[in-house]
Amino acid sequence: MRASEIINVAKQAIQKYPLCDSCLGRLFGMMGYGLTNAERGRALKTILLMEAYDTALGEWNEELLKSLALSGFNAARLTLAKIGAEPIKEVECYICKNLVSKVNELATMCVEVGKEYEYSTFQVGCSIPHEIIEREESLWLNFRLERSESIKSELTREVGKQIQSLTGKFYSPDKPDLVFIIDAKTWKVVAEPRPVFIYGRYRKKVRGLPQSPWLYQPDSRISYNTSIEELITAPLIKLFGARDAKLHAAGREDLDVRTLGNGRPFVVEIVSPKVRSVDLGMAERLINDSAKGLVEVENLVYVDGKLVPKLKAFSEIARKKYVAKVKLGQPISDHALEELEAKFRNLLVSQRTPLRILRRKNDKVRKKIVYELKAKALGEREILLEITCQGGLYVKELIHGDQGRTRPNVAEVLGVNITVEELDILWIEEPEMVSDFILGLRPPVA
Repeated sequence: MRASEIINVAKQAIQKYPLCDSCLGRLFGMMGYGLTNAERGRALKTILLMEAYDTALGEWNEELLKSLALSGFNAARLTLAKIGAEPIKEVECYICKNLVSKVNELATMCVEVGKEYEYSTFQVGCSIPHEIIEREESLWLNFRLERSESIKSELTREVGKQIQSLTGKFYSPDKPDLVFIIDAKTWKVVAEPRPVFIYGRYRKKVRGLPQSPWLYQPDSRISYNTSIEELITAPLIKLFGARDAKLHAAGREDLDVRTLGNGRPFVVEIVSPKVRSVDLGMAERLINDSAKGLVEVENLVYVDGKLVPKLKAFSEIARKKYVAKVKLGQPISDHALEELEAKFRNLLVSQRTPLRILRRKNDKVRKKIVYELKAKALGEREILLEITCQGGLYVKELIHGDQGRTRPNVAEVLGVNITVEELDILWIEEPEMVSDFILGLRPPVA
């Protein structure tokens, strides 16, 4: 679009609709850089003011002057007064109803809401009344404009500039600490903090403790009226002034299984935190003290939330080491134990979904590797099994066979019935990719 065409469209638009400087300038908002839409609109109005004077006739186009005056262009009002025309009062902008003129007020509202939160970077979102968007888009269609900017884009940018000026915080389009959401219809602002993610490892030191909060059941095998998730997240919710927190663990252990050794990898997602820079050493001590020996955490670090799905995927292939105390249906020889160890060396196992969880999960066959099995006799009919295997393998079923749904299995190879008396996790492989997601001692400041 040539300059003459731009001026002609601006003239038609301002004669048909009273438009504030920003709304007029925004019709051509994607043309050129270094100007605000308000500056662009005032420049166009200035050109139209000069065009309103016919140098050949020495006369003013009063209709054009009146249109400019209605739009709030003070120079047009002064010109009308100078030539003795009837005074014209400014009216509301046809598109925004003077919404754009309230940028400073909206920015102040955001700053006030943001005082409750610790943040270094921010972003602004905005909900615009539908009727404003309809009026704006109708002008685009009527004048066949293809390089216009939306009012939503301008408003969020200009409010963002003001917030940055008032607070010294930084506007960030990528992962801001805080998002201000403006509802221009109800004239309210809410703040949505970005979650904080913390990686660590936990040890479950008792049996009968569920990983997730559990509804009470009369015949339940649960020994404690809490959970691993609650024990870890409750202190963090308090420290971060958060609304909630979620535990994302790399797999889960059965209710009656302990997780010892180096512990299970996990990420806690802190939801809607008011504080972002908690000392994680202090947080670790607080969790361990309040858990009173049921759970223990260590190596807490801030991480990027993108680690969560990768951690869950890793849990399906990570190497894990278990120790199981089992009771045999009849005595077996030392030679049989030696053959058992040889059999389960780098062995691929086919395992259908266990009967005990079939009502909750689809019936399918998984292929998992047993890397090593060591067997030690504890008595005539009792042995200790140390099993290193791939994540996602149901170890109890590997041992007793689950009515043939896991093959091969320890009971089948030994030719005896087996009951698993105790099972513990001794070691879980550390995900190497964690280092790629660590943010340091506290979330980064832009």
